[in-house]
Amino acid sequence: MLYLIGLGLNEKGISIEGKEAIKKCKRVYLENYTVKFPYPIKKLGKTLRKKIIEFGRKEVESEMLIKEAKKQNIALLVYGCPLFATTHMSLILDAEEAKTKTKIIYSTSVFDTLAETGLQLYKFGKITSMPRWEAHFNPESFMEYVEQNHSIKAHSLILIDIGLDFSDALDELNISCKNRNFDFDNLIVCSRMGTERAKIFYGAPEKLKKIKKIEAPFCFIIPGEMHFLEKEAVERFEV
Repeated sequence: MLYLIGLGLNEKGISIEGKEAIKKCKRVYLENYTVKFPYPIKKLGKTLRKKIIEFGRKEVESEMLIKEAKKQNIALLVYGCPLFATTHMSLILDAEEAKTKTKIIYSTSVFDTLAETGLQLYKFGKITSMPRWEAHFNPESFMEYVEQNHSIKAHSLILIDIGLDFSDALDELNISCKNRNFDFDNLIVCSRMGTERAKIFYGAPEKLKKIKKIEAPFCFIIPGEMHFLEKEAVERFEV
């Protein structure tokens, strides 16, 4: 059996069901490439009382996990919700094709926490991801979803690539918007949601730029049309 287990957003976020499954597993792996963890992995190992083997994209997308799960119970731990990233659905489909049993155990995703901003979750549009730009490769395709959401007055959640710090991410957003003639007044920044160090900021990009330190993982929200209650709620976090 291959268990895909969501960890939630802090070292205590895993469910009782998840902990019970881990007790049955011979080996426990951790997917470590889709997010920068807001706590030390060693701390998670102590909480679960298990040795944790970290896996990158290459290992997760290989046949290694599926072959091993044919012989014994193993777990793949995923930050947040186990199916938030498309990679993990591909793993399940490959396992089913190989006639390897799988079980998904859910936990909180970052999307669940966004209601804390005051925005209504059902008013969000398509979720998009901002990649880290390289020397000669500056993709702006993430803005296509933002523009689509804007056209129907929906809120846009932009997930930030691992390794991209706040200042650079804000620069990428501003440059991309300028290149595409897309204007917005205010931005919401959510940092380390679901942890004791969670922070929410709301304001114009030039004001947000002055914040000294915003810790990863963080995300951006470009609000669409806000109900007066949403507007009242997000203004609590104005900088």
